[in-house]
Parts: sequence; structure tokens; C-alpha cells
Amino acid sequence: MTQTSREIQLVDRPVGVPTLDTFRLVETDIQEPGDGEILVRNHWMSVDPAMRGRMDDRPSYVEPFRVDEALEGGAVGEVIASKSDRHAVGDLVLHGLGWRDLALLPGKRAAPIDASLAPEQAFLGILGMPGLTAYAGLIRLAQIKPGDVVFVSAAAGAVGSAVGQMARQLGASRVIGSAGGPQKVAHVLDAFGFDAVIDYKAGSVRKQLKQAAPDGIDVYFDNVGGEHLEVAIGALRTHGRIVICGMISQYNATEPPAGPRNLVRLIQTRGSIHGLLVLDHYDLRDQFVGEVSAWIRDGSLAYDETVVDGLENAPQAFLDLMAGKNTGKMLVRLSG
Repeated sequence: MTQTSREIQLVDRPVGVPTLDTFRLVETDIQEPGDGEILVRNHWMSVDPAMRGRMDDRPSYVEPFRVDEALEGGAVGEVIASKSDRHAVGDLVLHGLGWRDLALLPGKRAAPIDASLAPEQAFLGILGMPGLTAYAGLIRLAQIKPGDVVFVSAAAGAVGSAVGQMARQLGASRVIGSAGGPQKVAHVLDAFGFDAVIDYKAGSVRKQLKQAAPDGIDVYFDNVGGEHLEVAIGALRTHGRIVICGMISQYNATEPPAGPRNLVRLIQTRGSIHGLLVLDHYDLRDQFVGEVSAWIRDGSLAYDETVVDGLENAPQAFLDLMAGKNTGKMLVRLSG
């Protein structure tokens, strides 16, 4: 017996900024699960900046999306049919086949979630990949220490807002963010308790960071690249650490950007730069979920979600994300 589902496919590989014409919504037939498989009705799906890289046909840490096939990404849903001994009908699971209403996949590629810890969609945000990215970047790569001064770009986003709050929980003495526009700046200050927030649209990032951290910074968590990275290198104190998580300012570039012009500064400060890929750190998942869910429950960690309804609106949600129109995690509600 087959069921009809919908999915969002990639029409072609965009040059520069994607448009709605980059995507199409189609109906498709889904078979019943085979041995070891489950069928999931997706409740929520994630859109993430890294998806832009998978639209290009170039070597990376993960295969590119295929033209004329469904895109992929994080999703949470309910198992509606199972031939896997890992999951029963009715279980809530996290998996990687978003961008569709129904997902057929091997049971071993889905992880159970405990919705008693937080709402199920939180496992796509603060208790999912963005939250684990922040947590692993701080404790493993930045090796955050009590008293550190921490600077994070894209501080109103899902990763950036988590970084600032987790840094505080882990002993940072001062947390500084960067965001675009007075509304986002005010929100990061009020909702997430940062000590200072730079408005990169309002003037020189260098001058604003000097004001916010006159003695320099110990940790920079980079989500945007470009000017921010160069400024952070210049502001590093001795043995400062930079974690490169994302460079959203460059994802739609058609020409390679100029590199930071002040890398010699790393010799002077004995500073370090580490690239962060969350896939390397899933061994921390249980520790991370336990610790961070406790912070959520006791009110010491807040999170935002921007919710768009309907699979048909997922492409616009992605375009809005890339344009910085979201606050916190960008999610698409499918059903449930």
C-alpha cells in the first residue's frame, strides 16, 4: 500500500542568492516500510544556513543536494508505521529527512526524543544541532574558562543566542554579541542577558567592539566571517581562541572573499583558530541534552523560534533565514 506525500525539490543550482524558482513542491508516492525501516509523519522541519552550501555541486563534508530530488534537513515527527525493532508506532523521533510531509528511512537513522524535557521542536533548535554546535564549540574547541570575555556574531540567531547564554553558564565574565538593527540588539540584551551587543549595521564593528571590550576578548565564536573575523583577530588577548562555525556573509558570494589581513596577529597573541563541524561531536549529545535541558527548566537559558506554517512555505522560510529576518531558530511547522 502506498501513501501520497509532498516534498520540496531542488530545481537547479543557484548562482548567488537563491530564489523561489530554485525550489518546487511536488507530490510523490511513499511505500510501506521494509525490514528495519520506519515511516514518519513529520511535525516540524528545520531550515539552516548550511543548506545553502549543499545547493552547490562542490566537495564538502557532506554530499550536495541532487537536482530534481527532495532536499534534506533536520525534522521531528511521529512514527506511523514501523518494521524496526528500534522504534514503535507513536514514538517521536529526530531524523534528517525534512522538506517532506512523510519520511521513509532506516530506523537506525532516527533518534528518539523525550518531549518531557522540552517541546518536540526544541530538538531541532536549542536541544538539537544548533544547541549542540554552541555547546561543543565552547567546551571542546574554545575550551572556555571562568573569567573569559566571549564575543559571538549573529547573536540573535539560534546558535549565537545559545553561545552567549551557555558561555555565561560556563563561567564567562563578559558576553558580547553582534546583531543587525536596533530591534535585534535590544532583544539580545533583554531576552538573553548579554552584557553588550554591537549593531553591525550602525557603524564600525572594530570601534564598537573596542568600546564593549576595551581590554580585548578571549573567545570569538564566528557565525558570519568577513569583517567580524578580522576585527576579532585584532581584539584577541594572549592565547585567545576563535571557533569558526559559519560564514553566512559569504554563502551567496560568487567570488572568493579576501582573507583576513591581520593573521600575523595570531603570532603575537599565540592565538588559535578552530573549524567546528557539529558532526564530530555527537558523542557529547547525552551530556549536552541533560545539562542544557536543566538550564531551560530552571529558567537560566532562554530560546527563540521563528515559526512558518506549511511545507509549501519552506522555501520562503529558507530565503528569509538567509536574509536575517528570523529571530532564533527558523522552523517550519508541518503537522501535529
